[in-house]
Amino acid sequence: MFACLQEIFSSVQGEGPYVGYRQIFLRFAGCNLTCAYCDTLIEPAPACRCELTPGKKDFRFVSNPLTPPQVARMVETLNPAIHHSLSLTGGEPLLHNEFLLELIPLLRGCRLRIYLETNGTLPQELKRLIHLVDIIAMDIKLPGTSRLPPLWDEHRKFLAAARQKEVFVKIVVDEKTSFQELDEALRLLKEAGEVPLIIQPVTLAGGKLGIGPERMLLLQERALKILPQVRIIPQIHSVLNLL
Repeated sequence: MFACLQEIFSSVQGEGPYVGYRQIFLRFAGCNLTCAYCDTLIEPAPACRCELTPGKKDFRFVSNPLTPPQVARMVETLNPAIHHSLSLTGGEPLLHNEFLLELIPLLRGCRLRIYLETNGTLPQELKRLIHLVDIIAMDIKLPGTSRLPPLWDEHRKFLAAARQKEVFVKIVVDEKTSFQELDEALRLLKEAGEVPLIIQPVTLAGGKLGIGPERMLLLQERALKILPQVRIIPQIHSVLNLL
């Protein structure tokens, strides 16, 4: 079993309710979506950039594709004991379902919780490995912000499966985010059992936010009429100069 990864490194989580927690990141190549605001290289690279010492940025490059035992050994070099969890990110990690089914059991000896970052559109793939995952960080893609067709049905099915574990939802917003699209997402979350919501302002070039504070607060106020847990949390990567 093989997969192409972009990076393996140690840093802190820069989004959502676990912001600031130390994690080991496995960034997989490839995605089934093309969001307008995506800031991550997702095309497969000839080599994976692997950090040798946590936080030192002493990278070496290892030829793709990689095997699960190779990845597990690289994780072991990053001192798992100091990390809260291991983040499977991308791209879209669930595109590598068979690889993850083999890899995750090899990581359990590291005593790491498995944190899955996903676009929330592949419910069948999630069902196959949800027993190996601890935390699910799911996106809901608003058509107006992501410039994608509506994905409400896919998100609804994904949430139904994800509720077996700890799950929260992140929605990226900008100045033009419509109340209509937000309300549709809120209905999904309410139906699923009041899933915690993170409103994340889109980050533009240079680290500038693509939405003003008044609009952000207005969106949060609207969401709080439906859900009890709604937080505004921007990305902190550029602020802390982290990967």
